[in-house]
Amino acid sequence: MSAPRIIAGKHRGRVLSAPAGLATRPTNARARQAVFDILLHAPWAGAEFMRSARVLDVFAGTGAYGIEALSRGAAAASFIENDRDALAALSANIAACKAEGVTQIIRADALHPPAGTPHQLIFLDPPYGQNLVPLALNALSAANYLASNSVFVAELGPQDQFTPPDILTERRHGKARLLFW
Repeated sequence: MSAPRIIAGKHRGRVLSAPAGLATRPTNARARQAVFDILLHAPWAGAEFMRSARVLDVFAGTGAYGIEALSRGAAAASFIENDRDALAALSANIAACKAEGVTQIIRADALHPPAGTPHQLIFLDPPYGQNLVPLALNALSAANYLASNSVFVAELGPQDQFTPPDILTERRHGKARLLFW
């Protein structure tokens, strides 16, 4: 697998560090491109939404979703990650991109986050096969990370069964199922 890169915006082409091993699974570029194309052109999101959005990258890993959003003009981004090696890669990626708008790196388990502030665009990219999205959503809601008008994007594996009630669209990219609600 080639190193993940930022696809578009002011950090286009920037190679992201990723920890060795299988603990972190960076989203492939085609899937990430599809996510941002959908967000840019959807009537429920669009360019203005992206520019004003406070982004939360949950199970952040390399931070590819949040850094991509910042590269494309998002107002701010916060990252939740608890793996030590992923945190090191995430911090290195933010520093290498000189990513403006990084509100904070939250060193926490996404199922037990500290109190936070509301975000409008929430990316959830958990390990596959553990059905972590609904558990993380409950925890994030209780900790005040979700705005009333939030748009959610989740990348799920083939074994994950979650389907939100108010789904906006869904796409498949290889093994990944991308959900928007």
